[in-house]
Amino acid sequence: MIGLQRTFKIMDDDNSKNLNMYEFCKALSDYGLGFSKGEQQAIFNYFDVDNSGTIIYDEFIRAVRGPMNMARKKIVAQAYKSLDKDGNGWVDINDVRGVYNARKHPDVISGKKTEDQILQEFLETFETAHSMRENGAPDHVVTREEFEEYYNNVSCSIDDDMYFMLMINNAWKLTEESRKGMGTKGWANESAQPRAKGDNNIFNRPALKSQQKEAGLADKASEKEVITHLRTKIAARGARGLMGLSRKFKIADDNNSKTLDAYEFKKAMHDFRIGLSDKQVTVAFNIFDRDGSGEISYDEFLRSVRGQMNLKREGIARRCFKILDNNKSGLIDVNDVRQSYNAKQHPDVKAGKKTEDEVLMEFLDTFEDHYADMKGHADSRDGSINMVEWLEYYNNVSMSIDDDAYFELMMNSAWNLDGARVTKKGWGAEY
Repeated sequence: MIGLQRTFKIMDDDNSKNLNMYEFCKALSDYGLGFSKGEQQAIFNYFDVDNSGTIIYDEFIRAVRGPMNMARKKIVAQAYKSLDKDGNGWVDINDVRGVYNARKHPDVISGKKTEDQILQEFLETFETAHSMRENGAPDHVVTREEFEEYYNNVSCSIDDDMYFMLMINNAWKLTEESRKGMGTKGWANESAQPRAKGDNNIFNRPALKSQQKEAGLADKASEKEVITHLRTKIAARGARGLMGLSRKFKIADDNNSKTLDAYEFKKAMHDFRIGLSDKQVTVAFNIFDRDGSGEISYDEFLRSVRGQMNLKREGIARRCFKILDNNKSGLIDVNDVRQSYNAKQHPDVKAGKKTEDEVLMEFLDTFEDHYADMKGHADSRDGSINMVEWLEYYNNVSMSIDDDAYFELMMNSAWNLDGARVTKKGWGAEY
């Protein structure tokens, strides 16, 4: 992942956060790949999934990484098959009803939603990626293609095959060990954040004017108060889940550069009627611009609007950290990981390409990367994970998961919070 980010930045000559035709073809030539002009055009069109005329980082990484490899596809297919109980080739509410128990979901208990509505929202989780690529709307029926597309997007952000397979195995209980003690999965009693209603077309307004502070937000409001106010206002404008936030970003991105500069951000705050002073808009922009580049990418926008995990998710992540921190030192290092993971069956170990410790160190790197990419933390990698780095990793995982219940189920299954597994986790078929 880090290598691909560097490659993209090198290719992006004008630092626009996307690649135009000239930059892309120049990079192909500079790398000496030997493609003709016609072939370069064809490759560019393949990378440019949304036909915008430029290639954003998400398109770049997805095209370079490509779809999942056969090992990942195989395990995702097993997961789909486990959900498709009647074998008719799609997963609908009847399939999910046999696997998930929504009776204890807080919105069902409070009478706000029916069990079926909760299950339909769960199905939408797996339709979102495909719907965004095809500009379609969820129909609460998950095809094999949609399920695979969801995990293609998850997969391209996970470097290590074995970690991906461990995650799928444990999340969907595909092995005998992971199925021990398994009943119908259900939801806990803690309520998730309410979702906002509707959506508004908020642009095509008059020329930008100096903003006035909204009543109730003091001139000397703290950064925390400013960002909390902004998040609340954006949610009230109808940003429901990932698709809603994606629409908000595209609306704000006037020049279609796939990033927001300071002017576009200020204009968006005005058009959203957020109610911040000019000074407070600058404060908010600097918070959103997490890498200090002077522009806000979609990932930065999503993370800043979503914020950190809520207390429920953070509590689950902290419990998982404590499970791995065997010696209770407050750090997870290779010795802790060695107690929980068996790398003997990793293909690179079996082939003699890497030692077991090298594989375990790569596993640790997965959790250090997100924190190291933040402003001021480029030199933070030290081969061990502290609680701050761990939570930052799961803050980034969390922002792409709308539903609290799915996050909880994923973490419970992946990290054995219920203690159902008694053997070390392994790679491949070993458990």
